[in-house]
Formats: sequence, structure tokens, C-alpha cells
Amino acid sequence: MSGEAWNAGAVDEAGLRAIAAQLATVAGEGGILYLEGDLGAGKTTFARALLTSLGVGERVKSPTYSLIESYRAGELDAHHLDLYRIADAGELEWLGLADLWMPRTLVLVEWPERGAGSLPPADVVLHFRHAGDRREIVAEPRSALGERLVAALSVVPAKAGT
Repeated sequence: MSGEAWNAGAVDEAGLRAIAAQLATVAGEGGILYLEGDLGAGKTTFARALLTSLGVGERVKSPTYSLIESYRAGELDAHHLDLYRIADAGELEWLGLADLWMPRTLVLVEWPERGAGSLPPADVVLHFRHAGDRREIVAEPRSALGERLVAALSVVPAKAGT
């Protein structure tokens, strides 16, 4: 299943945070979000903004070295993975990722292509691209849940933060 992609166009950091906050309004039921893009394209900034908007009260750390950071936001468990340092998807076995794919759990995966074959399919793939000093964001639903999540973005101005 794949619905219509949503394109935010080029947004500044405030726009990136606004998009994350809007997505947080419906992310309470969980889901698996792949965050794809080059280094510095806004993936971690977006993940921090989304988790903070969901109500994570503690400092949201980058999982670049720890590979995974876990949080609680109300009734929602949230896990932020950064697979940049993974050389082979087989390395993920020791992380116990199978225990993460539970109902009412939100899993954000940066560099999901490095975990190919070891990760469940995404509900939404968010593509981040450099656009000068801004970032272009495209959200592509991959499931019925993903379609609901992306539908929430339709209320965000196409040029949020401009």
C-alpha cells in the first residue's frame, strides 16, 4: 500500500519543527518512520522535535554512538535509532530490535538502508534533502497507518517556516 506523497518544499529549521509538531498530533498510536537523507539533512533535528512535541520531558539525545535511545511520552514508548555506524544489517541482532515492534510504539530509524532485511517495513518514509540553507522534506506513506500520519501533514502550510 502506498498513498500519495506529501512534499513540504524547502523549509527552515522552524518549519522543520512545525512539521514534526503537526505529525506528533497523530503519532500517538505509534508507527515506524524511516528518516532518509544525507548527513546534516535534518533527520536528527526532526526526530528531536517530534519526540519533544509528543511530550518527552527529558533531553532527546542523538543515538549516533549508542545506536538507540528510548523514551516514554505518556502512554507511548518511543525509540530513536541511528544506524549510520552499522556496516552490516546482521550487526543489529544484538540490539534486540524485535522487542521494539509493539503496538503503541513509535520507532524512528535514521539510515534505515543500513538495516535492510532486519527492519520491519516503514509506515512512513520521510526523505530529507539539502536545499541551500533549508531542507526539503517529502513524506511517503507505506501503510494505512502511514496514510493517516501523512494526512495530518496536509494542514501544514506547504512552505512551513518561510
